[in-house]
Amino acid sequence: MPTEPTTPRRTARDDAYTVDTRRRPKRSGGGAIAPSRPAERDADVVDTRGRGGARGSSGGPVEPQEPRYRWRRGRIILITLLVLLLAWIGFMVWVPMQAWGSVNKVDNIPDGARPTDTSGYNYLLVGSDSREGLTAAQRKKYATGNAVGNRTDTIMLVHVSESGGKPVMVSLPRDSYVPIPGHGRDKINAAYSIGGPKLLTETVEQATGIHVDGYVEIGLGGFAAVVDSVGGVDLCVPRDMNDKKAGINLKKGCQTLDGGNALGYVRSRYTDPLGDIGRAARQRQFLGALMKKAATPATVLIPWRYKSFADASAAGLAVGSQTSMMDAVRVLQAMRSVSNDQGLSLSVPTSDLSYRTSAGALAVKWDTERAKALFTALKNDEPLTEAPPGSTVPGAKNS
Repeated sequence: MPTEPTTPRRTARDDAYTVDTRRRPKRSGGGAIAPSRPAERDADVVDTRGRGGARGSSGGPVEPQEPRYRWRRGRIILITLLVLLLAWIGFMVWVPMQAWGSVNKVDNIPDGARPTDTSGYNYLLVGSDSREGLTAAQRKKYATGNAVGNRTDTIMLVHVSESGGKPVMVSLPRDSYVPIPGHGRDKINAAYSIGGPKLLTETVEQATGIHVDGYVEIGLGGFAAVVDSVGGVDLCVPRDMNDKKAGINLKKGCQTLDGGNALGYVRSRYTDPLGDIGRAARQRQFLGALMKKAATPATVLIPWRYKSFADASAAGLAVGSQTSMMDAVRVLQAMRSVSNDQGLSLSVPTSDLSYRTSAGALAVKWDTERAKALFTALKNDEPLTEAPPGSTVPGAKNS
């Protein structure tokens, strides 16, 4: 009888088994010759085990190992994201630093004695009607005219408390009738026309008793560009406004204003029943809305819009020689707080909006007692949480 090959033992699931593919020599009497033990090394070995079925030397299963390439790929992705994050942070820091380097510096530090510098920060925020930087076409489009020299359309005190009070923006109407050092009494904006930022700063300090810690000025030349760089500002127009001198014809209601219309909105006063007081309230409203729009993700997270806003702001900006970038940031943060109803938007208390001066001109006369109380509170950094008496104007958009 032929010798049958030895039957292999039954193996566990997924174990390797040996397939003998060798030819067996024939015996003369028939039947195959069983291979000797040593010859089994020549047999083909076929490994049919899965990775999870491998067994270690002790007979137990070997734990599966994550392929090394997956770990390397994860590390590359992590490093790439980290590099992008650092690049983004660097860009966010570089843009305002680069823009700040191009800001015009002016001398606003008064000579002689000044009020005592007390707790808190007080900044003079000025909007001048300088046409510098506007083309002839833009002057026509924005109805700015061709007046020479510089005057102030906006004068505000911005107070940032160190005692826990809300940020405060106080409008000083441009027609306020106050003493101008060395030039008698006149409208406050005359100080800027006569002696520029230095005399205006001295005038405000002497009239309020508050030490001015920094000076920020924006001109008409950069105003419209700043608004357009953020895609316009959202404002609620309190009434129909058709003012040819300001170049606007706006309807009542909430809307998005482009640079030209926004400029006309804050300049218009002849169609406002509150005159200069109403315009000052609209200016505070606008500045708050602008900062609110500038802080949205649509501005900050879009690189070209973020840089465009920074460059446009710098182009139309002038700051005091001792005003730091941190000072400018505090002013911007205060305006944003006011727009979010986390700050106070005020106007200096007045007693007569049509005061007749000795020269026969009409001016704004402050309420001496209430104005002094407001300025004393700011000077002493008293934590204001609500508007003091007389510092808001009924019928005006105060925030």
